Amino acid sequence: MRTTRKPGKGKTGARATVRARSARRGATRKPARRAAARVARRPQPIPAGYGSITPYLIVSDGAGAIEFYRKAFGAREKMRIGAPGGKIGHAELEFGDSLVMLADEWPEHEALSPTTVGGTPVTIHLYVKDVDRTVEQAVGAGAAIVRPVEDQFYGDRSGTVRDPYGHVWHVATHKEDVSPKEVERRAAAMMKPRDANTPG
Repeated sequence: MRTTRKPGKGKTGARATVRARSARRGATRKPARRAAARVARRPQPIPAGYGSITPYLIVSDGAGAIEFYRKAFGAREKMRIGAPGGKIGHAELEFGDSLVMLADEWPEHEALSPTTVGGTPVTIHLYVKDVDRTVEQAVGAGAAIVRPVEDQFYGDRSGTVRDPYGHVWHVATHKEDVSPKEVERRAAAMMKPRDANTPG
């Protein structure tokens, strides 16, 4: 008696069925893989190696400033983009685990250095391993002392210098962990008026 095979049965039919299923799965996977690749290639809002806030210094001599920061604070140059006239259009320096950007003055874009505007209201706080050595090194490179290095009530030992380009650096080494309550107590004691008859 002759039998008729149903479509998709037998060796040939089974292979065809497997191929069809694989093709359907592949068709489903490809768009998913393409979508995943697009997500992977999408730039991150904050690029790797950068923080949410980065100081951007405007100086009167970009190349000189980069060399000063290298000698004074051990900065490492990450990027430098030149500009006409030997100027620095943009540079990035690494200070420890932090980044500082820098450029020469561009008056037409209101990018002016502290030496042009007559000072700066902004101080850059820099933590280092040895504040005494770093401040001495900065002064040797051309910085001027604004406040000498001394122990502070909040647990840091710090001093302040002005670099040759007008920027002010508050350099510190953390020496003591002080609770917020103890900081308040010490601050209040410092600000309390002294009795004229009290020695010291």
